[in-house]
Amino acid sequence: MKDRPTEADAAGTIRRVLREEAAAIADFADGAENGAEACAEAATLIHGTAGPLIVVGIGKSGHIGRKIAATFRSLGKPAVFVHAAEASHGDLGLLQPGSAALVLSNSGETTELSDILHYCRTHGIPVIGVTGRGQSALARASVVPIVYGPVVEACRNGLAPTTSTTLMLAIGDALAVTVSELMGAQAEDFRRFHPGGRLGARLLTVGELMRTGEDLPLVDPDSPMSEIVVTMSEKALGVAILFRDGEIAGLITDGDLRRNAARLWEVMPGDIATREPVRIGPGMLVKDAMELMSQRKITSCLVEDAERRLAGLIHIHDCIRSGAAD
Repeated sequence: MKDRPTEADAAGTIRRVLREEAAAIADFADGAENGAEACAEAATLIHGTAGPLIVVGIGKSGHIGRKIAATFRSLGKPAVFVHAAEASHGDLGLLQPGSAALVLSNSGETTELSDILHYCRTHGIPVIGVTGRGQSALARASVVPIVYGPVVEACRNGLAPTTSTTLMLAIGDALAVTVSELMGAQAEDFRRFHPGGRLGARLLTVGELMRTGEDLPLVDPDSPMSEIVVTMSEKALGVAILFRDGEIAGLITDGDLRRNAARLWEVMPGDIATREPVRIGPGMLVKDAMELMSQRKITSCLVEDAERRLAGLIHIHDCIRSGAAD
């Protein structure tokens, strides 16, 4: 019987497990099993399917499969998890022509996989098997077998699925990311699938948040200063945009008003305006716009389109409320 480790040994165990699992991933990526090439072939196959990806597993592999399916969905490829034991009780109906099946099993001999592998073979649904055994039933049934080879589980007795499930998860992530890149997915696509929460806010663009149309504090450059003050008060953005014939003539801020309080009613708007205010594009991320405003010590930016026409205005307070900085 092995001696029970002490609390003092805990940090050493943590380091050992992390290093062993990291080494297994590195060995798979660079090893002689051609793991990266098999994954690339599998990703190309998945990208070429019109239907949703069906991820299959049971036990610990099932838990990993659920996460892999969720990752594919979040990156834009429809995917659904099917528990191998439930497949024979109606869930086989999820497998339709145009789909591919990503089947996870360390041994590749799990009894519950037999029905689903037979169904896929009968109906021409390509199987991608992720397994540790190249001569297993799963590997033989796969159009693209992804074989990571024998691994030593990181648990003390070498039995609990640890290193093997970490490899499965890493392979699933690699497949999902590669498929998303083959699809040409962009940051805005990712945000569309994550409209709530901090992640969605951090991918918010200036164009989605900026003030436009009647919300903009537009004034003619020849307007009296009294009209400038009224417009700034009504729009409550702390700025007025000097605008004529589709052109930006300058920007007046509430700071400009305070600095020129003694002569405010004696000057023209152009005398105190910033003639070349900061301008940004609508595609900039809100978090990057906030950083720019912080660096320039300003509270708003004009937004212009590709033809340098005024598109809107973004204010620091709107950025903060959006949660983009959280």
